[in-house]
Amino acid sequence: MMCREGCGACCIAPSISSPIPGMPNGKPAGERCVQLSADNLCQIFGRPERPAVCGGFSADPQVCGETSAQAIQLLGWWEQMTSVA
Repeated sequence: MMCREGCGACCIAPSISSPIPGMPNGKPAGERCVQLSADNLCQIFGRPERPAVCGGFSADPQVCGETSAQAIQLLGWWEQMTSVA
């Protein structure tokens, strides 16, 4: 599956514990990454400062669904199911 251009769900729904330029402590789940542009594109895509976890993410129907709204819901659910309490 290819990423839907302008989706941005993977930059909003999950937590990211790695430092991100502008977010040295990473980001909590549900918070928009500061590197996500207004048109939902990664501003540091392909650059060395992009966290490895971001570069390693691959779009998949199980986490991205059929729409961007489904992706937010599914990624949020996966975040909840895999987070340590």
